[in-house]
Amino acid sequence: MPEQQIRKTLILTGASRGIGHATVKRFSSAGWRVITCSRQPFPEDCPWDAGEEDHIQIDLSDPDDIRRGIKVMRERLNGAPLNALVNNAGISPKNEQGDRLNTLTTDFDTWKHVYQVNFFAPIMLARGLINDLKQVEGSIINVTSIADLRVHPFAGAAYATSKAALAALTREMASDFGQYGIRVNAIAPGEINTAILSPGTEDLVKKIPLQRLGRPEEVASMIYMLCSPQSSYVTGTEIHINGGQHV
Repeated sequence: MPEQQIRKTLILTGASRGIGHATVKRFSSAGWRVITCSRQPFPEDCPWDAGEEDHIQIDLSDPDDIRRGIKVMRERLNGAPLNALVNNAGISPKNEQGDRLNTLTTDFDTWKHVYQVNFFAPIMLARGLINDLKQVEGSIINVTSIADLRVHPFAGAAYATSKAALAALTREMASDFGQYGIRVNAIAPGEINTAILSPGTEDLVKKIPLQRLGRPEEVASMIYMLCSPQSSYVTGTEIHINGGQHV
């Protein structure tokens, strides 16, 4: 009689909307257990079967709350291995008029806040969960951005530079975590059709070779591929998902 297949587990930050929401759907449809993490409590009207027991409310801007959250994550795992960690959460504050904050207009507290969420939280989580990932030679995915390649009309300077730092961190992590069989990669989405698109995005679309916005499920599919055996020899890579916008 064949052994019963052990259910794989994903921990995902920034799960409440857009790419995160699509990622929950993609992994759940493949039979994975998905432990979701966000600043918000689990919504009562959410249709996911796992419900509140697989959701963790965590403030990634607070290092102490991240440490608390890691303890909760490990309690939820209860000794089971962690197959994948996806660091999807990210913030890009605007000014009162909704415009991007540049290097001249971003105050120091905002720089620190953005870097804590976008850069420091991913490495804190990865280090805190390394023993759970080592059990099955798991995969870590850091979600960067097209803004780490060029100045973007909507993404602020703190966001863009933190994502560029996260891309470099991905390479460093791949080098350090590789000895444990843990692969670390990044995906860099371009203009994806989510609820947080900025006014004027339609003008950007005209300059994209594929002449359309990306779909959240297209990004989720790439995340899933990077967590699957099909990419077992891929690490330290940043994959651009932008319809050719960077060419």
